[in-house]
Order: sequence, then structure tokens, then C-alpha cells
Amino acid sequence: MSAARRLIVNADDFGFTRDVNRGIIDAHRNGILTSTTLMANGAAFEDAVELALATPSLDVGVHLTLVGGPGQPPTVTALLKELALGRVHAYEELAAQLGRITAAGIAPTHLDTHKHTHLWPGVLDAVLRVAREFGVEWVRAPFDYPAAPESWKTRSLRLLEPGFRRKIAAKGIKVTDRFAGFSMTGTFGTADLAGLIERLPDGMTEFMCHPGYCTDELRAARTRLKESRERELNALVSAEVREALVRAGVELTSYRVA
Repeated sequence: MSAARRLIVNADDFGFTRDVNRGIIDAHRNGILTSTTLMANGAAFEDAVELALATPSLDVGVHLTLVGGPGQPPTVTALLKELALGRVHAYEELAAQLGRITAAGIAPTHLDTHKHTHLWPGVLDAVLRVAREFGVEWVRAPFDYPAAPESWKTRSLRLLEPGFRRKIAAKGIKVTDRFAGFSMTGTFGTADLAGLIERLPDGMTEFMCHPGYCTDELRAARTRLKESRERELNALVSAEVREALVRAGVELTSYRVA
């Protein structure tokens, strides 16, 4: 009988840099990471594909990117303006990204978006369309489980939740019972992750994380998450976090086997 509490631990940004790729693989091989999402336009895409094909136990999805990538608007605000003006065609871009990943031999099981852009209805429509066309069953519902006091940002995003969930249900796409990690990004360590695990309610939760090694390659990249990636990696491979899973009776799983 499977545990009442199940946890998918997903690393975003696979393919961003080689040191991020290496951290994700180590978090899977030596820690509790079960899943990752691959950036088709990441600078280290080919390296990530090679690592994924050599690590068949790692569940791989797609980290769809409409902002911050090569030739893309630099911020979510800029993206929304470009979408309104008809200068960005979300479906065509996202279909091309999925096409590149499947052509590389990866069969993705789940989708999420960089900066959670699919919270916006027009982007969500495109994500759901490519999910159906490429046979992907799962899409992230990035509404943070309130394990800690919510920020104004997480509270405001909840205003989009009813419409988001209606569209997901109408298309027959699956989501986890809850999601965690939004408020913790860039700030959590071993004790924080162990505490979250012990507080998880029944059902299946996706925990989003961003592990990696902070070498010169990552330091030169455009991201606010640098040293924090090593702190997250250390948490994911720690004995304390594994012990928390046992104490709480939480079963690790992935989108592939869920």
C-alpha cells in the first residue's frame, strides 16, 4: 500500500549551465530529487540531454521558457506587454521547444514554465495545447502550499487559481494535489526542507527546487540564484532530510510513476 503522503522533488533549470546540470544529477543520484524540467534554450542543453539519457531513473519534463531566454523579453512584465501587442506567439515558441527536446530523444512527462508564466491565461492556453499535442499528461499548478506565512505575491497569484484550475480540468490535464517551494526559493536550507516534509498533508505534493554548483559558469550567468543553489543541493542530499521522510512516512515519487 502506498503512503498517504507522496512527494515529487523537481529541479527546475536543467540545461541552464553545466554546473547546474551536475548539481541536479548529484541531487538525484545521492539525494531525494526525483524529477527535473529541461530548458530547450538553455546554454547547457546538449550537456543536460547527455546526462538525462545516461540517467534513466531521472524523470524529465520541460521547463518552458518565454522570458529571459535568448531573444526573449527580459521580464514577465515585458512579456505580457509583448503578448498584448501580438509580438510574441506563445504556442509556436513552446511547440518548438518541445519539438527540440523530443527530437533529442527525451520523452517528457510533465511541463512547467520559467517564472510561472503559464499562470497568465493566454500562456496557459498555449501550454495546454502543446501538452495535448505532445502527449504530456501533467502540468504544474504553481500555487504555493502555505507552509509558512504567505507573501503578498503568493496571495495575489491565488486570484488566478480558480480560472487556472477550470482550464486544466476542461482539458483533462493532471496536476498534483498541491505545490510547494515558491516562497522558499533561494532561501531554504536543510532544516527548512526537513520541516516542510514533516508538515506535508495527505496527497501528492510537488516541491520545486533549484540545486546546482556555483562555479564561474553560474556566477557569469544571468540569474539571482547562485550560491543558494549549493545550499539547496546540500539540503537535498542530507541525512537529516532523508530521516524526515522516514519519520513523516512520506513516499518519494515522480510524474513518470504517479
